[in-house]
Parts: sequence; C-alpha cells; structure tokens
Amino acid sequence: MIKKQQRPPRVLIAKVGLDGHDRGAKVIATSLRDAGMEVIYTGLRQTPEMVVAAALQEDVDAIGVSILSGAHMTVFKRIMDLMKEKGLDDVLLTGGGIIPETDRKELQEMGVGELFPPGTSSQEIASYIKHWVAEKRPF
Repeated sequence: MIKKQQRPPRVLIAKVGLDGHDRGAKVIATSLRDAGMEVIYTGLRQTPEMVVAAALQEDVDAIGVSILSGAHMTVFKRIMDLMKEKGLDDVLLTGGGIIPETDRKELQEMGVGELFPPGTSSQEIASYIKHWVAEKRPF
C-alpha cells in the first residue's frame, strides 16, 4: 500500500502586543524552518485578531506566540476565543516566553498547548510541533 506523503507542518510565529523583543521569535522561526517546517513570521506588534486572520489565510497547523510582556493570560485567551469563533479548533496554539508555571498550567487547562520557557531547546519545540501535527492533523 502506498502511503500518502504528508506535507511539512505550517507554523505561524507571532509577536503580540507592544513587546518589541523579537530575537527569540526569529530564532525559533529559523529553527523550525531548519527542522523542515514551513514558517510564517508575522513580525512585531500584532493583535490577536491579526494573528488569527493570518492563520486562516495561511492555512497553518500551529500558531506559536512569543510573549515577554506579561500579558500572556489576556493574549492567549483572546487568541483561543478567536480561533474557536473562526473554526480553528484543530490548530495547535503554543508559545513561549516569560510565563510563570501557575499561569502555564491555567492556560493549558484552557486548551493552549505546551508553553516553553526561555532556554528550551529548539529541537524540543520542533519535535513537539511535529508530533502534535502528525497526531492531530494527519493528511
């Protein structure tokens, strides 16, 4: 039996809000691209509405949000609400940055995927996304 070839995961990397520190997001975007994924980087100062609109337009499998501003609870909740509203229930919402452990747990209970603290290896992040996509969005 011939197996249908799966396309590489498409991942949107976003910086939401006024946080102007994008080095980490760019490093992750490059690392995911080097791991064989198609990566769309939105750039700085995106709104949750802009992120979800781009995810819809680009037909992504995952959205990765880099956040250092402390607004993670508001940002992730708003993106989750918009994703549900737009029918993106089968798209992974993940991310990383400065997020306290208690907040990470609360966000994951809301449906956000793994949230990676600073210092996490890019290989670990790429592996997580690849496995999630292969399991939840097989083609």
